[in-house]
Amino acid sequence: MIFRNPQRLKIYFYDKPVDMRKSWNGLIALVKESMCLNLFSESLFVFSGRSGKQVKILYWDGNGFCIWMKKLEQGKFLSFKKEGYALSKRELDLFLSGVDMRKKHQELHFQQ
Repeated sequence: MIFRNPQRLKIYFYDKPVDMRKSWNGLIALVKESMCLNLFSESLFVFSGRSGKQVKILYWDGNGFCIWMKKLEQGKFLSFKKEGYALSKRELDLFLSGVDMRKKHQELHFQQ
């Protein structure tokens, strides 16, 4: 993914299950009508399927829309309670890796 200013990148999660057959026009309509967000901003819009096994990310790269997709072979992607929930880059990495950010995880301390 190429962005002009990655430090200003915002990541939004659409919490309602989305029909993963939706493509450009369907996802663009969700961002405009349901999320009421600017499609052309430096933003990623994350959508999860009904089964929780697929995720799509829609973004504008400066001269066109792009869709990134991932399908899990086992397990499910986790969901969030709030529509339009803003994620940090770290939270997105954890989400795509299957880690539940809502739960407290034991901190690991390593000694040198």
